[in-house]
Amino acid sequence: MVGPVLVLNATYEPISVVSSRRGLVLVLGGKADALAESQEVWHSERAVHCPPQVVRLRYYVKVPRRRRAPLHRRALFARDDHKCQYCDSVAECIDHVYPRSRGGQHVWENVVACCRRCNLAKGDKLLSDTSQFNLRRPPTAPSPTMWVALSVRTVPISWVPFLPELPDGVQLAAIA
Repeated sequence: MVGPVLVLNATYEPISVVSSRRGLVLVLGGKADALAESQEVWHSERAVHCPPQVVRLRYYVKVPRRRRAPLHRRALFARDDHKCQYCDSVAECIDHVYPRSRGGQHVWENVVACCRRCNLAKGDKLLSDTSQFNLRRPPTAPSPTMWVALSVRTVPISWVPFLPELPDGVQLAAIA
């Protein structure tokens, strides 16, 4: 079974990830062109096909834009590489850098992944009030292509040329 297929708009911007079967249907239906194909071969009654890994639509599709990626646990842990932003161990919790009890908001710029030990030790203190807690990197909103990394476990190498802002910590895989 071939992995997922990256669908590009006519302008080469990524717009979705679909199954390999759906990608082949788009190509066979004349709605898309295959830009990268897998080495696997699929047989039908009258033809032989190599399923695509990347397809580009032949027409432009207007995609509604979100101004900001929604903040949720899975995206936060992906942004922070599943590591505590204070001690670099495995992250288990979410911490508000500026505590909510002191007026901090639940936004990308105020939330980091952290381990349970650091979360309990920091409590509702400010970073300026403690000397032992320093952030590895300042929290920011994720890149526009973060959804690609969240939709698949590993990103096929054939997708890399079409993803200009691939998030850090994404696993790459050579899919046949």
